Amino acid sequence: QVQLVESGGGLVQAGGSLRLSCAASGRTFSRTAMGWFRQAPGKEREFVAAIARIGESTFYADSVKGRFTISRDNAKNTVYLQMNSLKPEDTAVYYCAAYFSGSIYVGSSFGYWGQGTQVTVSS
Repeated sequence: QVQLVESGGGLVQAGGSLRLSCAASGRTFSRTAMGWFRQAPGKEREFVAAIARIGESTFYADSVKGRFTISRDNAKNTVYLQMNSLKPEDTAVYYCAAYFSGSIYVGSSFGYWGQGTQVTVSS
């Protein structure tokens, strides 16, 4: 079983940067692909990025390609989301999740979720 806790959210100006962290408990982290999703008010949760167990493969939503970078440090049981060139439309609650099965682009494929961290980008 995996328990996830996100941190690093906050309020930043458009064009700024922010790094989110997701700390995972247990010894299963290194064997689990991880993902980031976000949910804006009035909208459904959407895929942001995902990373394979050892970081060889990464996946990004078109809206964040070239701006966001997902990475992981298995020794620290932590996955990161570096967000650069932030835009107001990036404002949302960001969740990290542990992959279970199915398409990495849909939330139902992830079996464990963190509580979320708020990211607000002002114009």
